[in-house]
Amino acid sequence: MLPAPRSTTTEVAPIKSPNKLIKFLNSKKVVPYIFVAPFILSFFVFTLYPTIKAFIMSFQNILPGQITFVGFRNYSGIFNPTFYKALSNSTIYVVLTVVILVTVPIILAVLLDSKFVKFKILFRASLFIPALTSTIVAGMVFRLLFGETDSAAANQLMNWLGLNSIEWRYHSWSGMLLMVLLCCWRWMGVNILYFLAALQTVPNELYEAADIDGASRFQKFRFVTLPFLKPVTIFVSTISIIGGYRMFEESFVYWGTGSPGNIGLTVVGYLYQQGIQQNNMGFGAAIGVVLMIIIFIISFIQLILTGAFKKGDE
Repeated sequence: MLPAPRSTTTEVAPIKSPNKLIKFLNSKKVVPYIFVAPFILSFFVFTLYPTIKAFIMSFQNILPGQITFVGFRNYSGIFNPTFYKALSNSTIYVVLTVVILVTVPIILAVLLDSKFVKFKILFRASLFIPALTSTIVAGMVFRLLFGETDSAAANQLMNWLGLNSIEWRYHSWSGMLLMVLLCCWRWMGVNILYFLAALQTVPNELYEAADIDGASRFQKFRFVTLPFLKPVTIFVSTISIIGGYRMFEESFVYWGTGSPGNIGLTVVGYLYQQGIQQNNMGFGAAIGVVLMIIIFIISFIQLILTGAFKKGDE
């Protein structure tokens, strides 16, 4: 009997498990780090490294092709009348913008969230449009509205009310008003959307219980709505403080690199004058470091006063 012929076909090996690298990348321990890697890299490249570099530059005298360490000489020259004027302008600007951009958006958000307002989606979509507008473009429009001539829209309104025309960009109070108006016009809608989102987290059962207890609208707003808006209020006030002290465009678009009597000079504007215009990068870096410390201290105090660090406070 002849032996059975051998099969010429090769056996197919069973499919092995996925590649070890793919398994490693798909593991629960690695995937979170992959998702946060872009933020971490951008933080190191665009935030941490420039901060460290600016801190080193603040102890240097930087000239074309020559860098020398000068110790604390840059810091010793910061605290002068011009810096105090810039810091005073920035502080007043921060106080006004924080008060307006926190209180007014809360009230408008509550009104927009009420049952009496129609076309809510249209309002919410339109509120975000000013934030998409360039500060320079919006500032040029504001300069035309608040021009010095009698034909400017603001002065026409003043004349209609029986008042004299105002040179808006040449008075301390009106110059501050222009900067605050431009800032509030841009960011009012964004803050309203923040508070509108927070209002959706308030349980309706609490309002129903308040109605049963005979609470008025103000009492429901005071004891039900505001406690749930506290986290967003802290967030909005914090970013408003930081953005206020970092403000530069609103001042630059009205006066450029110089305002009469420094009525529009801010700390960042002073940094730009010294570091860029006068090519004193070391002194400008020192101003930036001092500004960073001021923002950190004020923000930290604000978070403590608002109870952001209390345990169990959400």
